[in-house]
Amino acid sequence: MQQTFEAWITPIMIGGLILFMAFIIWDLAKKSNAGRFGTIMLFVVLGAGMLGYVLKVVITWMLENGGSV
Repeated sequence: MQQTFEAWITPIMIGGLILFMAFIIWDLAKKSNAGRFGTIMLFVVLGAGMLGYVLKVVITWMLENGGSV
């Protein structure tokens, strides 16, 4: 039961955390009057870490499943 709960709740909570970090980046851009280019740069630079994590999860999943999609 606990393993099933952990298997379901972990991706949900990490997804929520990623959405919250995106909100923080957007709020930072808004409060600093970054403009369109500045907002894009904030999302690109600060969002690169989140993208790296998502890519790590996808690559790990692909390797564990023998490379088949």
